[in-house]
Amino acid sequence: MSDLPFSSSAGPDAPVPMPCGIWPSRVTAALVAGKTLSLSEVTADGNAVFWLERRPAEKGRSVLMRWAEGQGVAEALPANFDVATRVHEYGGGPYAVRAGRIAFSDKRTGAVWLVAQPGAQPVQIAGEDGLRYADLRFDPTASTVLAVKEDHREEGEAKAALVALKLPTAGAQAEETVLYNGPDFLSSPSVSPDGTRMAWVEWQHPDMPWDATRLCLAEVVRDAEGRMAALNNKQVLAGAEQRESVLEPRWTEDGQLLAISDRSGCWTVWAVQSGQGAPVLTPCTMPEGEIGQPAWVFGQRSYQPLPEGGCLVLAVRDGRTTCLHQTAQGQALAFAAHPDQCPVPLADGRFAWLEEPDDALPAVVVGSMTKGVEQVLQRAATLDLAPADISRAETIRFPVPGQQGVLGHALFYPPANSRACEPEGALPPMIVQVHGGPTARAQEGFSFKVQWWTSRGFAVLDVNYGGSTGFGRAWRERLNGAWGVVDVADCIAACRHMVATGRVDPKRLAIRGSSAGGMTVLVALAESDLFAAGVSLYGVTDLRALAQETHKFEARYLDGLIGPWPEAEAVYLARSPLSVAHKIKAAVLLLQGSDDKVVPPGQAHAMAKALKEAGSPCTLHEFPGEGHGFRQEATIRKALEEELAFYGRVFGFEA
Repeated sequence: MSDLPFSSSAGPDAPVPMPCGIWPSRVTAALVAGKTLSLSEVTADGNAVFWLERRPAEKGRSVLMRWAEGQGVAEALPANFDVATRVHEYGGGPYAVRAGRIAFSDKRTGAVWLVAQPGAQPVQIAGEDGLRYADLRFDPTASTVLAVKEDHREEGEAKAALVALKLPTAGAQAEETVLYNGPDFLSSPSVSPDGTRMAWVEWQHPDMPWDATRLCLAEVVRDAEGRMAALNNKQVLAGAEQRESVLEPRWTEDGQLLAISDRSGCWTVWAVQSGQGAPVLTPCTMPEGEIGQPAWVFGQRSYQPLPEGGCLVLAVRDGRTTCLHQTAQGQALAFAAHPDQCPVPLADGRFAWLEEPDDALPAVVVGSMTKGVEQVLQRAATLDLAPADISRAETIRFPVPGQQGVLGHALFYPPANSRACEPEGALPPMIVQVHGGPTARAQEGFSFKVQWWTSRGFAVLDVNYGGSTGFGRAWRERLNGAWGVVDVADCIAACRHMVATGRVDPKRLAIRGSSAGGMTVLVALAESDLFAAGVSLYGVTDLRALAQETHKFEARYLDGLIGPWPEAEAVYLARSPLSVAHKIKAAVLLLQGSDDKVVPPGQAHAMAKALKEAGSPCTLHEFPGEGHGFRQEATIRKALEEELAFYGRVFGFEA
């Protein structure tokens, strides 16, 4: 159990049998949409803790928060800023703190701002129309902010560069210097503790960062005031001789460079030696499991070197994440049960992290290795739930189609409600949930996208189909050239497995997914008659249009998942949901944002038209002002309520 307590008003009465869908649930639309904060990107400066909280009630604005002992929690910036970035469209790393200074990206303008000291007004230090900045980091002197810049000012693809934003001093203004450019993509600038070397990660089309990257190193040149001015003598340390995914370079306090690589078959931490001869990577002693995650966003932290030696690592084992303390002596000791990212050390020896347990909403916490969570700084919301109201994940293994002896991965959530239960002899309906990406993972932490359904009497099956991360490179590469085939087959097989266990109603099965998961949903409806209903949230429906219209980061993603474009156009056409719409007999609900730049709304409109022409029941709801993923309170409420009512129409209950 978590150290995060429940606030419960549940009484001692036994649960009352009643049909699924009408169970009285404390997981309300108002709680999910308006009162729940999205917490992320926890970091520290001395003993001060910072994090971002996105507020649906403020149209999804991301606010930088600060906590310090004796000062409590407060907003760190004026209320007119939205701390986020649109680099790669998914962002990440929009702020950095060091020695009392804060550098941050404002999403509305794309500009970078500096707070020179606590309480000072922000001053713009970089930015103009068409420029975006992400992965912000101070160098060790705190005189320069490093960033990945994405330049959209010219026609064609945006250009990437590593830049040094030299901070204003008594004798100089703020200044931007391009340190390095050329590759299609750049990330993770990391300067050694003595300020003399910088490592980074780069990659080229058509690879994605989980396919093949290069780890690079160069000498840092500084100006007379100590600010970073140039890079010299670039070396490629890893990724030149073999295809490997190298991520998250970090330095130990004594100047040892570490990085994550999957050259052994799964992501884990390696020590990197460079000098006169060829670079050498040596595997660090690490716990069993995959240590690393796909770089959809900047600023991820899968491991954290510690001042006294050793490090904290996030190890994914059998689809579940644990934070372990890998000591300098080689012991792997449990630390935090459910962190979102590796905890960051404070100056007093404690740690701060985002705790994401399976029985409570996320919370920013401070604690220690010996005591665990000692203080909760901010909760996503207060839950009025009893333990019996919360469904916890069960690990499910199921036979993979066409691969004898190979077992797939899924998480199963049974219905859970302290006040209601299924009538005697009845089996619950089940929603098969398909995660997005598709290079991503279904995770076991408490999630409203699961509890909203389980608290109303649905079972949920969250499938880690082939292509999901956390299970090694071979499992990830099962989807190479096979998107729309392997993922669909795995989801159908997982569903059949649960039906065979006798735990769910085979006549009341639905499948839902967002983005890439939405495509899997629609193809699964065409390929199988298992499902009575399907819901696609801003899902891909036309792979040809996606290949031609999507943004730079994913512009060649489909080369690996489907085949090279346009040479493989026939495959794109055959795999697209639009091409199989005539085979779908189940009811379909499409939910779409009008401002979606990743999957434009025209895809949803084309799918709705094709389904209606085929005589299939289909409802399309387009939400104005929403992009790829819903952020506004009114949208989230409406989408939840509409989806529940949709299942009510299909399964025969009134929500």
